[in-house]
Amino acid sequence: MIPIAAVANFETAMRLGSLEITAALVAVALLAARPRFRAAAEVGVLTPMHVGLDVYERGAQRSLEARAPLEIGRSKGSGISLHDSEVSRRHARLAAHDGTLFVEDLESKNGTFLNGRRVTESIEVREGDAIDVGTTRLIVKSLRSE
Repeated sequence: MIPIAAVANFETAMRLGSLEITAALVAVALLAARPRFRAAAEVGVLTPMHVGLDVYERGAQRSLEARAPLEIGRSKGSGISLHDSEVSRRHARLAAHDGTLFVEDLESKNGTFLNGRRVTESIEVREGDAIDVGTTRLIVKSLRSE
């Protein structure tokens, strides 16, 4: 028969080991999921950039070339004008700084999402990233500095 003290010590050791493993997994997950934020001071100067996008809107797909900086929204004056009722008139902005493209939400009602994560401040965009505004998805196919 196993003494009760040994069982209690084993349970305590296992509980502590499980907590340590859980804490380590949470730390790794947070580091791996860390978004690509950059401070304005390290971004640099505004530079034009060509962006190739696939736009999936209302069941249709279209490809377009745009030149950042530009706005995304329902407004006819937007660089990328969408016909999605879930998109604000001025929804999001794409801007390039020192050859890096950034997306920024313009205080839209329904938010802007980069790869499924809500954009709360200017964040770097890379080829293959998905930008969701309303029910429309924009996939970044290519980026070229001028």
